[in-house]
Amino acid sequence: MTAPRYGIAEWYGHDLLALSPAERQRLAEAAQSRRKLPCPFTGNDCTKTGGVCSIRPYSADGGRIAAGVGPNAVTCPNRFEQHRMLLGWLAEVVGFGTGAQMAREVPFMVGPSGTAAGMIDLVVAVDAHDLRWYGLEVQAVYFSGSGMGREFAALADDDGETAPFPLAHRRPDWRSSSAKRLMPQLQVKVPTLRRWGSKIAVAVDQPFYDSIGGPSPTPNRDLDSGDVIWLVSEAHDGQLVRRHWEVLTLEQTCDKLLAARPVTRSAFEQTLRDKLTPLGVPT
Repeated sequence: MTAPRYGIAEWYGHDLLALSPAERQRLAEAAQSRRKLPCPFTGNDCTKTGGVCSIRPYSADGGRIAAGVGPNAVTCPNRFEQHRMLLGWLAEVVGFGTGAQMAREVPFMVGPSGTAAGMIDLVVAVDAHDLRWYGLEVQAVYFSGSGMGREFAALADDDGETAPFPLAHRRPDWRSSSAKRLMPQLQVKVPTLRRWGSKIAVAVDQPFYDSIGGPSPTPNRDLDSGDVIWLVSEAHDGQLVRRHWEVLTLEQTCDKLLAARPVTRSAFEQTLRDKLTPLGVPT
């Protein structure tokens, strides 16, 4: 029996399993040629090479996809832009009314030359008697293993009614996305925002949050008792839906992001076998 493999879940905003063979071929051609297609979540051209919004594990049936066997893991940050749901959610959580505004990529650090050296992805604000604002960092997941090139080629040549089963092994790399990518960003930004009397929110999807331990046993929603507002959503049936939110201190957040456990020996050795290449003889 073939073990489940991760493949394309959403592609240029479309559910892979809902696409006709001709539609899959059209998207595969665009992905291979890097032709620009619109992103339904931003209203602009897609900026993700290959257009893969999310991936998910699939079961196999004779070389074809039988069914999805797990949730979508968001791989493109623009997937979180759908209907500006996260911005509205954050505005609601922090008590901003209907007059809330937003800004993108606000410079947060400057280098020695005076040019921007770091940005806050998104900011939600109200500007009445005084300016009040909260930052929002969005973190999608990277994946390790084979890239999508073989999948694009197979989809371009395939006219089967059901999409072909993924050819290569890959998996979401939660560790690189959390401890190696997100945590350093928060360690730089949170202390400064704390001094400025503001906070930062972090948006991830449910599989990402589950990979770092999931919701706290008794989630804290007191904005005054923490530094980081976690907004957890899920890409489900074509929509971005709310799942969970809570407030953690920076220290609690770092402990969560560092959480790790060893893989099983069998999993380690399977990965090792996939990576082994002949040693060769130096000349």
